[in-house]
Amino acid sequence: MKKIVTLLFIFNLSLQLNAQKNATSTDSISIFYDKLFSILKNEYVLKDEVDWKAVETETNQDLIKYSDFRSSLNEIAIIFKKIAATHSKVLYKNKEYSVKINVDKENLSEQWKAKYVSNPGFEIKVLDGKFGYILLPSIRFLDTSPGNIHKIAQPLYDKIAEFKDQNNIEGWILDLRFNTGGNSWPMLLALYDFLGDNEVGGTIDVNKKIVSKIKLSKGKYMDNSKKLSYINPKGALLDKEKVAVVTSMVTASSGEVTALAFKGRQNTIFIGEKTLGMTTSNIGRELPFDSLLVLSTAYDCDRSGSFHERIIPDIVISKQDSFNDLLSDKNILEAIKFILAK
Repeated sequence: MKKIVTLLFIFNLSLQLNAQKNATSTDSISIFYDKLFSILKNEYVLKDEVDWKAVETETNQDLIKYSDFRSSLNEIAIIFKKIAATHSKVLYKNKEYSVKINVDKENLSEQWKAKYVSNPGFEIKVLDGKFGYILLPSIRFLDTSPGNIHKIAQPLYDKIAEFKDQNNIEGWILDLRFNTGGNSWPMLLALYDFLGDNEVGGTIDVNKKIVSKIKLSKGKYMDNSKKLSYINPKGALLDKEKVAVVTSMVTASSGEVTALAFKGRQNTIFIGEKTLGMTTSNIGRELPFDSLLVLSTAYDCDRSGSFHERIIPDIVISKQDSFNDLLSDKNILEAIKFILAK
């Protein structure tokens, strides 16, 4: 009898623990998604175009099938797809939850794919003794403090500043074909000499009204007159020099913002493929359980306040890359032709 009572006690305890575990998981899921929807409904750029009641009802029904919090995060991509938040994501324990963007690999050249696999970094070199070539890839990090932005941007800027002093360059080529995103702040600061003391972009709301203006001034990155970071500039500016900006079909997000900064700049041409089309401005918002929401809250615009869903090149060139021999690359040859033209 004593043995039976003990077994019953263990059995009941097990049921209680499982019930508590399920309740805890359910509570965690509820807490997380309540906060997520609260932020989405208040800050998402297309918030007024979403039937939130329908989306929340469907989501709550779908969440019933998840037994734990982590697996419930698979619902995020479904939500984001419903509300067209294709440039937003949630980060949790080094994993990203977002809408998968499919790029047809058949449209990418073999040269591009081979170079991409090598994880290209920042490059600066002379082509044919007189043309400056800069490859600016993605720059990704989470610490957006002014000090960290400066720490990342200054060495890149210094390489360009040193290079311009050591070479007699007739014109420049900015290659953004591998810039698939990240943070544009250090990119624009690194390119300060080319952009000069000017407004270089900003953000607009869904009604195309200006939300913020981005300006570079004496090496400082200013957002609505607020200094976000800086570099220590050296030597003469290059803001009147010829620049050819080369893009690919996967140039995206901050890569597109960097390209947009050259829209309206004199002596500039765009060459290559139309970009991916992720020209929304994102902010970070904390979510429960040490997760982070990266949310589209506005549209990126050029210095004139114009929105570009994609950057459309002046000269369209597709699948004619040659990274092993840049002087055989059709994009580079067109850039050189532009630089040499009187």
